[in-house]
Amino acid sequence: MSKRDYYEVLGVERNASEADLKKAYRRLAMKYHPDRNPDDHETEARFKEAKEAYEVLSDARKRAAYDQFGHAGVDPSMGGGPDMGGFGGAGFGDIFGDIFSDIFGGSRRGGSHMNRGADLRYALELSLEDAVAGTTVKIRIPAWSTCGTCNGSGAKPGTSPKTCPTCQGAGQVRVQQGFFSIQQTCPQCHGQGSVVESPCPDCRGQGRIQEQKTLSVKVPPGVDTGDRIRLAGEGEAGGHGGPAGDLYVEVHVKPHVIFRREDSHLFCEVPISMTTAALGGELEVPTLDGKVKLKIPAGTQNGKMFRMRGKGVKPVRGGPQGDLLCQVAVETPVNLTARQKELLRELDESFAGQDHHPQSHSWMDGVKKFFEGMGF
Repeated sequence: MSKRDYYEVLGVERNASEADLKKAYRRLAMKYHPDRNPDDHETEARFKEAKEAYEVLSDARKRAAYDQFGHAGVDPSMGGGPDMGGFGGAGFGDIFGDIFSDIFGGSRRGGSHMNRGADLRYALELSLEDAVAGTTVKIRIPAWSTCGTCNGSGAKPGTSPKTCPTCQGAGQVRVQQGFFSIQQTCPQCHGQGSVVESPCPDCRGQGRIQEQKTLSVKVPPGVDTGDRIRLAGEGEAGGHGGPAGDLYVEVHVKPHVIFRREDSHLFCEVPISMTTAALGGELEVPTLDGKVKLKIPAGTQNGKMFRMRGKGVKPVRGGPQGDLLCQVAVETPVNLTARQKELLRELDESFAGQDHHPQSHSWMDGVKKFFEGMGF
């Protein structure tokens, strides 16, 4: 089967720079790497195809030969180009190491083998009042902390970890699989580069212990559900003296009995009697700052929305304070006495021939036209 054009494989133009090639290859390698797609032969083939394309195009001599002669210019079996075996392409080892780090996290090269601790997430439930005004809360979380006995080394006091004899401190071993040569985590030291011959009695060689800790979390005013507060270094302790991870406090605002929040605005429903709706009046309505007067004009219809500017929420990321929107709900009276029913009938009869219900009349006119159009 004929090979695809290398530039097409990487999705770049033929004049693509080295940086463009590297960026394109990183994207494809992250997507198709076999360790991210186990037992998927199609993605494995795409990964190999992208690897081969980058190996050629990242080498100036191979790229020149490919541009002039195509695949024949770089295929050793056809007498073209330098040896293609292994990972010999210019810069390939570097980019492969970078991609390996992106996929699995942490460095895959020699040097320091201290592992950064894991980030933690804590779900914090707040009342709407606390979320809008801001507050300080104390939370208690289980976490791994650096062992005080060995100071995170994992070794018994008076001893120290020894260089791993299998990888000689690199933390990685190279394994040859066909024409692939890949790095794997050292099976003896598990990537640490060192082994503990005499483990610490308290942490049993892990360099950290699990405990409960109490933290004070300052919640800024205006937070909403989904917002996160980052506490740097308050996650799990790193292995073998590595830096601690971070703690992310995720806010969840509990439903309120009166208000509903949408971004910086607050909404509430205000029930009023049909008498107040017809004659008008003044009501006291709640806000997060206290009670305020709401004037109801005569003839107010059910569902009418009243806006109270500046009575909403000040957004945590800045911007103007929102409004409070009050929607009136006209209540129909229930459990009427005989006299009250009689008065209502008299009132309804007094409306005859007068335009006291404009919405009802408009709706009836629309219904009449609809039926006439249907031929009824």
